[in-house]
Amino acid sequence: MINTSMAHNNLSGLKREDFQKTINGKSTDLFILKNKNGMEIAVTNYGAATLSIMAPDKNGNYSNVILGHDSIDNVVNSPEPFLSTTIGRYGNRIAKGKFTLCGVEYTLATNNGPNSLHGGPKGFHAVVWDAEQKDDQTVEFKYTAQDGEEGFPGKLDVIMTYSLTDENEFKISYKAKTDKTTLVNPTNHGFFNLAGIANPTPTVLNNILTINADHYTPIDDVCIPFGEIAKVEGTPLDFRTPHIVGDRINDKHQQIENGAGYDHCYILNKKEAGELSFAVKCVEPNSGRFMEVYTTEPGVQLYSGNWLNGFAGAHGATFPARSALCFEAQHFPDTPNNPHFPSATLNPGEEYSQVTIYKFGVEK
Repeated sequence: MINTSMAHNNLSGLKREDFQKTINGKSTDLFILKNKNGMEIAVTNYGAATLSIMAPDKNGNYSNVILGHDSIDNVVNSPEPFLSTTIGRYGNRIAKGKFTLCGVEYTLATNNGPNSLHGGPKGFHAVVWDAEQKDDQTVEFKYTAQDGEEGFPGKLDVIMTYSLTDENEFKISYKAKTDKTTLVNPTNHGFFNLAGIANPTPTVLNNILTINADHYTPIDDVCIPFGEIAKVEGTPLDFRTPHIVGDRINDKHQQIENGAGYDHCYILNKKEAGELSFAVKCVEPNSGRFMEVYTTEPGVQLYSGNWLNGFAGAHGATFPARSALCFEAQHFPDTPNNPHFPSATLNPGEEYSQVTIYKFGVEK
């Protein structure tokens, strides 16, 4: 494992020694990415979790704009196990933890009511990835999930690259190969707050959100899609033009009630499947910060931090309900049980590929 001396001199205030530990025989560490503009991202290889994204506001002041922890012990024991981590093999929910593939029924751990969530309790968020810092702006993560791990078939070799470009983009690239037909649907579960992390961290209800989607997948009361492709038009889920997050988040609408706010997969408007295209823009009006999301994925899950409960994070910050927005680029929830959804199946001899970009800037 390689690191740079910048881990000892960084804007985040994180200390490398607080992230160095042996877990299940593998070493964890802190990695710092920095670009020529002064932006900085701190990550660890436990769950490939993002710990800090230091971004400037309209006055040039830097703050951390992602919810995270300040030690490896706090990452491992977080009350929110998916806090700004990598998710896999399968991001989002699979109904009743069951699916059939190639005529075989598979049973997964159910860790979200009756359903399997985010690859199970020991998914990609809860393993130590092999990590190598390639240069000041790039770190590469590798992990091999074994056949049967968390109930999924096939040995899956995953390579994931985090990079911080000089265009202030946090770029995440995924590649995966399998030796047996399996499901692959990784995502990044970054909890973003563009106002900056604080005690308490402010809510995101004043954020102005645009989502490039005419349709979404409606959910039942345990957040499983009905299988319907529905229009956002005429609903509180319509962000085709810029809209304040808090304006409709408590509407008396069945979908809002089912998600306890926003917890829905948007079907992105694309000219062709797999193209890298604009998905989301989020603006925080007080700081002037904005973030744009681009992805090759067909969907993005909007989650408004409804179940955050005020627990503590890095440097004494606290994370109350709705103090973050998540934009999880992915295939749709419960895809294996909805064959008309874009397939999340990977066969031997094929390569899974995804690129998702979170680009930061300041409104002028």
